[in-house]
Amino acid sequence: MTTTIGVLALQGDVREHRAALEAAGARTVGVRRPEELAAVDGLVLPGGESTTIEKLLRIFELDEPLRARIAEGLPVYGSCAGMILLADRILGGTADQRTIGGLDVTVRRNAFGRQVDSFETDLAFAGIAPQDGGRAGAEGAGTVHAVFIRAPWVEEVGPGVDVLARIPDHEAPGIPAAAAGRIVAVQQGSLLATSFHPEISGDARVHELFVRISKG
Repeated sequence: MTTTIGVLALQGDVREHRAALEAAGARTVGVRRPEELAAVDGLVLPGGESTTIEKLLRIFELDEPLRARIAEGLPVYGSCAGMILLADRILGGTADQRTIGGLDVTVRRNAFGRQVDSFETDLAFAGIAPQDGGRAGAEGAGTVHAVFIRAPWVEEVGPGVDVLARIPDHEAPGIPAAAAGRIVAVQQGSLLATSFHPEISGDARVHELFVRISKG
């Protein structure tokens, strides 16, 4: 049976996530109403503006149903703003900023700087295989091309959280020196989050990982 993955369609890069998920073999739907959320096998919280998405979740009466489904074990993948929404704790947020929560991490909002500080780099990512003919990263992990746009990073993880990717420890062109070694991808059970946007690079392997998680 084909896995149905919803993409929260209130704000952000919805179309790009749907294309990547479909390339990974999933059926996709946009989610704007509680009844649509109730019908999916997994959900993507896309990049965008975390404070705007959180306010829209409340306006569309999706915030409490989403919290309930996460508590029941719904697989959810958050990229960039989606990572902030999944985090239990935020640094650098607005005074009234809320999250959906569920992921035992502390994230720093806009940690990499402003829009003009956006950058791209290759990262070793645990849990995915190298592409055909591609090189392996640390400990055989596949290497993904990561796009960072006003991205958060993870400052602290709880004991049940697996770190899947970090910025390299050494300095690299275009990457802020303070970012060296920072955590940028994590998984806790059925919850997956990345600081970066794999949907922009055209590499669907992170989405393939999420489809596998959603199949259980």
